[in-house]
Amino acid sequence: MSNNISPGQPAPELQVQHWVQGEPTSIEQLRGDVILVEVFQVNCPGCFVHALPEVVRLHRAYSQHGLAVIGLATAFEDFDKNTLDNLKMLVETGEMIGDPLDQLGRNGLLNGNRLDYELPFTIGMDVLTENTSEITHEAIETFILSQLPDYANWPAERRQPVYEKAHNYLRAKTHCAQTFETYNLQGTPSSILIDREGMLRDVSFGWNNHLEPLILDLLK
Repeated sequence: MSNNISPGQPAPELQVQHWVQGEPTSIEQLRGDVILVEVFQVNCPGCFVHALPEVVRLHRAYSQHGLAVIGLATAFEDFDKNTLDNLKMLVETGEMIGDPLDQLGRNGLLNGNRLDYELPFTIGMDVLTENTSEITHEAIETFILSQLPDYANWPAERRQPVYEKAHNYLRAKTHCAQTFETYNLQGTPSSILIDREGMLRDVSFGWNNHLEPLILDLLK
């Protein structure tokens, strides 16, 4: 991860632009609890189909036993949709936008145009700053290597489409999300697990079933 952050080291503090639900908090304030930070985007169908329902379940099962759950909305793409206003609308009304509205609606997973479950934990918005970085060859290569460490060993014909995709992504990247980049996350949904002493224990991209055993172990 960026800044050589790795499991077993102190977890960097979350950068939050605005708390839209629950009281403002921090990793330091939650010292003594096991902390699960679920990072999602408002325009991320998979976040609402798979990850967030499971996080709601974990919150309900373990919040009385020392688990503190924070939902952190971020934006690394689709900056016109992954906004603070759309996050507020989601939290206040359950209303979906963009790809989640389309995909969840087509699969009968919405109540009208609204999410059919509530997010019962603290929720904040990642700090977004304007991206003024110059898009150089070195910047493109550095970005690719942060996501694909073995990229340099690939044959040229395999590297070229990845290079072009990374170039296009960086051109469209109008903002930088501070917590997302501090933890060098690969996308959403992502989970950050922190122990009772504030040490980083796990960072994962996508959703799988490995989190609950880790949480149970840390809650002992």
